[in-house]
Amino acid sequence: MTTSKRPHVLVDMLFWTGTKGGIETYARELYSALRGTDRFTFTALASTEFAASSPDWFPGPVVDSGVSGNIAGLNRFRWSWAELQGVSRWADRLRADLIHCPSLLGPRSSRVPTVVSMHDLLYWTNPEHMPSQLFVKPAQWMESMVAKNATRMITISQSSARDIDTYLRFPRERLDVIPLAGSVRESAGRLRTGTPENMILATGNRLGHKNWASLIRALPLVPEDVRPRLVVTGSKGDDPLIPVVEEVEMQDWVDLRGWVTTEEMDRLLASAAALAIPSFHDGFCLPALDAMLIGLPVLLSDIPVYREVGGDAALYVDPHSLESIAAGMTVVATDPGRMRRAAELGREQAARFSWATTADRTLDVFDKALARAA
Repeated sequence: MTTSKRPHVLVDMLFWTGTKGGIETYARELYSALRGTDRFTFTALASTEFAASSPDWFPGPVVDSGVSGNIAGLNRFRWSWAELQGVSRWADRLRADLIHCPSLLGPRSSRVPTVVSMHDLLYWTNPEHMPSQLFVKPAQWMESMVAKNATRMITISQSSARDIDTYLRFPRERLDVIPLAGSVRESAGRLRTGTPENMILATGNRLGHKNWASLIRALPLVPEDVRPRLVVTGSKGDDPLIPVVEEVEMQDWVDLRGWVTTEEMDRLLASAAALAIPSFHDGFCLPALDAMLIGLPVLLSDIPVYREVGGDAALYVDPHSLESIAAGMTVVATDPGRMRRAAELGREQAARFSWATTADRTLDVFDKALARAA
């Protein structure tokens, strides 16, 4: 009996720096779940950072492109050129049958079918919050070019699918919505016993759409006798939230931790009363699922994408209202019965999401892309 050759997928990992949060979690968890599949073979086109990390979770060989995944500063042009032009050349060189781009960008043109994972369209929906205004128009142009070349596109929420339709006009019949899943933090789960501290944890980068400043500004509106301590992690370098803390004179109540280790994050998750995410916009909400898996209640913005993730388990607040955010924090600090119920519902909600399902559905998209090109 003749065994047919498995299709070869080139996975574009040029974006990887080890510091990009949710998108890197997506790539790692997805391809970890694909280890052992007999449907495809995989090769990673690696950034120098990804190659240096020796990723044992990736299910195939890793080819060092020589291009850094750090898109900041002088390297941004080289990285952009490598995405738009270099990926397709590597696909030809490595005789790939299909390209998968897990991180928004990819080739402007390619001779093999291309699947792009477009997580969000923040450069379109919230351009005012992007770190470099000079890069907004180029980023929009690049995402448009990538969408025109894509055989199929994956996105991670119905909310992002609507944005893709609005701004990129990508054909809906070639767009697949595949939600992500939480990552089990066994250490945090083991540590999470007994009564939590009167502390709310917030974690993430300092881009403006995350809305951390409103969380801090709402804190003085919580009565002092029940006011929780607020710990905010995720900054690198000088934290732009320092002036906000000083403005509202909350230095004794707010702890800006910056970038923390995995062990420190587990301790914070284990001791917090809730995880707060007051974003104006997002593509998904992986930290909320991670929290709910270990029974940590979540306080989320009442925006459509967070309703998709949090369901009936989360406590929702209006991200534009300091009073609403303060009321949510007050509930966390004063209503233990509701928090216990939120923890129970959160575990049930998070269990509805699975990386195995995400992986299987992604392979189905690869099959559809190959069939379209046949």
